[in-house]
Amino acid sequence: MGTCFPCASAALSSAFSAQPNTTRAANMAPAAYQFFFVIFRFPPGFSDVGDVCRLRGSVLYYGLLVPAARTVILDPKAIFTFVIRILLILIVGILPLQAVTAHEVPTDVVVRTILKAEGNELNFLVRVPLEAMRDVNFPQTGPGYLVISEADEYLRDAATIWIAPEVTLYENDKPLREWEIGAVRLALPSDRSFEDYASALNTVTSPALSDNEELRRDQALLDVLIRYPIDSASSEFSIAPEFARLGLETTTVVRFLHVDGVERVFQFRGDPGLLRLDPRWHHAFFRFVGSGIEHILDGVDHLLFIICLLIPFRRIRPLVVIITSFTVAHSITLIASAFGMVPNVLWFPPLIETLIAASIVYMALENIVGSQWQKRWIIAFGFGLVHGFGFSFALSEILQFAGGHLLTSLLAFNLGVEIGQLFIIILAVPILNFVFGNVIARRIGTILLSAILAHSGWHWMSERAGQLVEYSFAWPELNFAFFASLMRWLMLLVFIGAVLWTMVRLYDRFLRGSIVNRPS
Repeated sequence: MGTCFPCASAALSSAFSAQPNTTRAANMAPAAYQFFFVIFRFPPGFSDVGDVCRLRGSVLYYGLLVPAARTVILDPKAIFTFVIRILLILIVGILPLQAVTAHEVPTDVVVRTILKAEGNELNFLVRVPLEAMRDVNFPQTGPGYLVISEADEYLRDAATIWIAPEVTLYENDKPLREWEIGAVRLALPSDRSFEDYASALNTVTSPALSDNEELRRDQALLDVLIRYPIDSASSEFSIAPEFARLGLETTTVVRFLHVDGVERVFQFRGDPGLLRLDPRWHHAFFRFVGSGIEHILDGVDHLLFIICLLIPFRRIRPLVVIITSFTVAHSITLIASAFGMVPNVLWFPPLIETLIAASIVYMALENIVGSQWQKRWIIAFGFGLVHGFGFSFALSEILQFAGGHLLTSLLAFNLGVEIGQLFIIILAVPILNFVFGNVIARRIGTILLSAILAHSGWHWMSERAGQLVEYSFAWPELNFAFFASLMRWLMLLVFIGAVLWTMVRLYDRFLRGSIVNRPS
């Protein structure tokens, strides 16, 4: 016997039936063929084509491969039945697929949500584009306009299938399993009621639009009110939305109105995982430590710069001096950026990204021509200031998850960056020592590896510089805001100068007694 395997159709079960040629008289025996054949059978509980039609392509058919030579009787009736069954399979299998693909996945979807606890009930308001509800055939007229008066049942089905199951709400870390659809309603694309809770609630619970509104499926908005029973409005609430599958690019806006009147607004792409709407300090701390580690490990340009620092100097003394300088410097600009020190101009982020790429090129070239670690720490400090601004761009996107713990989250993110940086050093230094000690000479290896890194950095620098020059540079107006910003930058420069002076004094004591130009 052969091996069982999935196959495309149970309808092939009897089109070609194998029989021994001793069962027929010799004068009645038709032409026989020797071959390997497949015996197909219906799944348990399905014995006829009518059962297959009811499957609608949802069951996996199977068969049995028999590698044996048999005589095959070509029965005209069986062949006819085979053809009919194939046609039926195509009809019940392909037509549903056409119905599904008739509604394509939207490119950009914006989901707006508002949460507020009132008494023993948590109201969850959601607004999504109706075109994201892909498997629901809403009633439409000939020209494609929605029949609004007949749409309520379909809207509730859409909310039950596409919205409620795609979000999990938590009260004091316990998932809220019970919910009900309180109201559904179509809205015009020009409606702006989801800017605040009262307007949104009033809109969702108001009477439906008139059929006189000529509203197409790809223009309409679906508003939904979902109610969750809760123990207390003062509880701690969290949300885990999974709306990413509604579109190719899904942006979700979450507004949470705390019982004390404080409103928190979150905006993110994709699914953020568990989002604590009013986090405690330790929740924010661990979240931002993880974000810092993730950012440094995902930032290839930052990693390459660190490797450039490590290639020529791998002993403890140089590593401590150089890495500490880089860490102190990027911590300064990261913290300064979090408190509004970043220029609010479009060209600043691409400028920083270009300088980060340039830092890789510079360090790699310095590795090739040779450098002294007693001087390199100053260069590492300068480029650390640049990389700190780069870290701040990632931090600015997630600070919304800090709640009321800005400083804690900021320090935690910076700690996460340092942990990730330390992990790279612990991993890279032994590898470099092994390669330079057993595979290739240290000097040749330094030149080759640095040349590769310089090549990568040069491509990034050229690409980012090309984007930078597309921005227009204009002198700012000499007003109060300009001079206030200038004073903040001067204060930052004074602080950086003081830190650098202190580090020079400390490093001078640390380096005193060391051998100048000692090989690493």
